[in-house]
Amino acid sequence: MANHSEQTCRTVDEGVTRVFQLFGKRWTGLIVATLIPGPAYFADLRRAIPGISERMLSDRLTELGTAGLLLREVDAGPPLRVAYRLTEAGKALEPALMELGRWAAEHLRNNGPCQGEL
Repeated sequence: MANHSEQTCRTVDEGVTRVFQLFGKRWTGLIVATLIPGPAYFADLRRAIPGISERMLSDRLTELGTAGLLLREVDAGPPLRVAYRLTEAGKALEPALMELGRWAAEHLRNNGPCQGEL
């Protein structure tokens, strides 16, 4: 049986807290995972992530940019197009995301249409 005084002294790691403040929001991890292979235009991101609205995608991209994980690049055009690419800090998330994908494949039921994909 655990000592209650020990339990009251436990705290969550600050780094883990900051990670989940950003990645705990819906769509954030999917956006980063979609950008790992390389830059993508806004419309391509929207098509790659079914169910995300333009407004939500825009909000999450802004948050990821503010966090220093991606860069927004405007192609002068015409037509004017905006591309997004991960910074070195964003690219550094690839091993963690791949490991989460492996964990999910092993421990979570896969009821989606694309079974076996990470």
